Amino acid sequence: MNTSVKIIAIVLAAGRGIRAGGPVPKQWQNLFGKPLILWAIEPFLVHPLVSEVVVVHSIEDIDLLSKLPPEIRCFAGGTNRDDSVRSGLSAIKPLAPDYVLLHDAARPCLDQNLLSDCIAAMLTKGAAAPAVSVQDTLWFGKDQVLGTIDRTQVFRAQTPQCFAYEVIRTAHKVSRDTATDDVQVARAAGHAVAIVTGNEDNIKVTLPGDFARAEQILRGKMKLRVGNGFDVHKFGTGSELTLCGVPIPHKTGLVGHSDADVGMHAVTDAIYGALARGDIGQHFPPSDPQWKGAASEIFLKHAIKLAADMGFRIENVDCTLICEFPKIGPHSELMRARMAQIMGLAVDQVSIKATTSETLGFTGREEGIAAIASAALVSI
Repeated sequence: MNTSVKIIAIVLAAGRGIRAGGPVPKQWQNLFGKPLILWAIEPFLVHPLVSEVVVVHSIEDIDLLSKLPPEIRCFAGGTNRDDSVRSGLSAIKPLAPDYVLLHDAARPCLDQNLLSDCIAAMLTKGAAAPAVSVQDTLWFGKDQVLGTIDRTQVFRAQTPQCFAYEVIRTAHKVSRDTATDDVQVARAAGHAVAIVTGNEDNIKVTLPGDFARAEQILRGKMKLRVGNGFDVHKFGTGSELTLCGVPIPHKTGLVGHSDADVGMHAVTDAIYGALARGDIGQHFPPSDPQWKGAASEIFLKHAIKLAADMGFRIENVDCTLICEFPKIGPHSELMRARMAQIMGLAVDQVSIKATTSETLGFTGREEGIAAIASAALVSI
């Protein structure tokens, strides 16, 4: 494949989805604890050939956009699907895309293999879309059967529908009819569209029961990994220490080769542990002088990138700091916010809490601080 081209995914999320029920449009309803639209976006975010992901949304949903990752560009859509696609295509023109992938926000189960097949066909043919063949006998009629349709050339369309950018942008500019998808628009403009063998699991959530089906599909695909980490640093000279990325005034500092952030070290080791990839000391040896005094977020970000490279994302982390002093409670919310920022997570995916050892042991004697952490990772 030619990896020098720029491919942008447009996720269409301006519809209302009223048939699905619920207090908000279906794409913003939760599926396994996060909005359905995030499941639709993630396959593009992690695919090595997709340069960027944008979302076309309804102006009524502006308050919901904070649920999306910060790197996602968002553009307002139109009154119908055609208008929303045109808005998205126009909005990304300054980004100079070579190709565009148009995907429904209500399709949360797209897998990497199908996405790769679609991109490969698009790069070869100029336009491609996934579809599944029809297995059932097809009738036409009204109150009674009037005949049978030949199913050998009938397919159920899916997304992403993939095009050379100028092909689909020009096709939409000249389109005068309301279309149900972008393949229809492209063909009306005279362009051939290759059919890629789709996947039955690549469902579109339309009705309330579809959420349960999507959960079943995703549950079958997800791999769960859990790891734990433990770290200790002793008190030393200084008047400030750093815990979970937050500087805290204290009568002493913490001693360590890096910045001695015991909480962040424990979380980092929990991630490495879940991946079965050793610990901080193996990736950043204390014998290496370049890590002297280093900010611990360097280690944490490395662990997160390693997880992504191995096909996992962080679902949540839980860290307990064990010390008599300083008191953690006044700082815990700031710690959660800082850790969430570094890790690219929502704050409610990060738990930071503290306990004492009831004056027992080295922490009870105020000789240092210990931390224990757990991390749950799920496959992307």
